[in-house]
Amino acid sequence: MNKKAVISVTSVQGEDKEPVSVVTPGDFYIKDETYYARYKETEISGMSGTITTLKIKKDELVLIRKGTTNAKMEFSEDLKSVSMYDTPYGTLQIKTDTKYIKIDVDENGGDVVIKYNMDISGQKVPMTTLEINIKVC
Repeated sequence: MNKKAVISVTSVQGEDKEPVSVVTPGDFYIKDETYYARYKETEISGMSGTITTLKIKKDELVLIRKGTTNAKMEFSEDLKSVSMYDTPYGTLQIKTDTKYIKIDVDENGGDVVIKYNMDISGQKVPMTTLEINIKVC
């Protein structure tokens, strides 16, 4: 059963950089022992027309974007993955190397923290910290 939720996503690249935060309404539900949080991206994120789905398991998060931006990124401790990030401006290859993941989510929502290194089409990005908070309304 879908529940309404407030989903907060904060991303910081590097140690002394300003965080980028988005707080948006969305849906939260459980299917086959996996939690899902889904929300519409906004103009602020630069991905208006895209729906983001967070597929959350005990020790893994999969971020799926469909719409004007298409991507599937997987995060699990010590997982190195490659994905294609398809935008209206072109397609980028993104390599991620997950260094840390902590998931504390139940039927009422919860928190996910991920730290990972990223390489975007050959350009290294400083360590990224992604913090997600889901509050069921």
